[in-house]
Amino acid sequence: MGPVSALVLFAVVWFMILFIVLPLNLRTQGDDGEIVPGTHASAPSNPQLGRKARIVTIWALFVWAILAGIIWSGAITVRDFDWFNRMSTPDVSG
Repeated sequence: MGPVSALVLFAVVWFMILFIVLPLNLRTQGDDGEIVPGTHASAPSNPQLGRKARIVTIWALFVWAILAGIIWSGAITVRDFDWFNRMSTPDVSG
């Protein structure tokens, strides 16, 4: 895995974890009873995006390290997912 692939993997993991963390501990304007005119009652009153971004980054680094370690070790390769034998066998004769 090259550096660009590692960065793309981190971005995918980061956004997946972001979508898990965003609704956690969410207080809406309807819950607080103070609805700003022009917004929905379900809009967050205090989204705490900076705090959630730090939490997401910490968890994403942890999950990314596990996935990158598996990929770099070769424990799981693309050929492990070739269930229909469409990939040719690698030529190891040198």
